[in-house]
Amino acid sequence: MTPLALLMQRELEEVSPKARLREAAVQMREKAVGSLLVCEGEETIGILSEGDLVRKGMACNLDLDTTLVESIMSTPIISIDIDETAKEANDLMANKAIRHLAITDKGKVVGIISVRDLLICYKNRYKNRM
Repeated sequence: MTPLALLMQRELEEVSPKARLREAAVQMREKAVGSLLVCEGEETIGILSEGDLVRKGMACNLDLDTTLVESIMSTPIISIDIDETAKEANDLMANKAIRHLAITDKGKVVGIISVRDLLICYKNRYKNRM
């Protein structure tokens, strides 16, 4: 099975818990990502996903210009060790109903994997079998 180290995104996009929701949404658009790690100093304290913005922010009619990221971020962050496989990541994401998963090495977040990354992995694997 494919190791997570080959699939994960290593360029991590971060946002402050004190950032406004609109700032975070603009950052996601500009960086073409579906989630941002929420960090205080060196510590990753949560994750903000597109789903969080829609379901917890916009659907609840929160003001995007005044509401802080920390008020809707998902915490604690769900993660998986870098030595695990794509299948294990897929199973964890399915069980937790999440679309973005932090990858850790010795407890430190070193990457992120999305449902899209797993889809590409599986698509390529089955494409090569045909």
